[in-house]
Amino acid sequence: MRDLITVIAKALVDHPEDVVVNEAEEKDEIVYRLSVHPSDMGKVIGKQGRIAKALRTVVTSAAVKQNKRVSVEIVS
Repeated sequence: MRDLITVIAKALVDHPEDVVVNEAEEKDEIVYRLSVHPSDMGKVIGKQGRIAKALRTVVTSAAVKQNKRVSVEIVS
């Protein structure tokens, strides 16, 4: 999952070297925190959050196949 998020995020941003994905387990789900360069936040979130929603959908779909619950948070 972490690699999937990293690959997608690096393809979207201007500063791929600043993409960091942290993984934390909270209760019964895995939380991925995506951190990008401040100037790339808009590119990762997209207009009206469409890119962020699509990213979350892809990750959630991949997690269903592995019987896991995941969430993706975008932090600065």
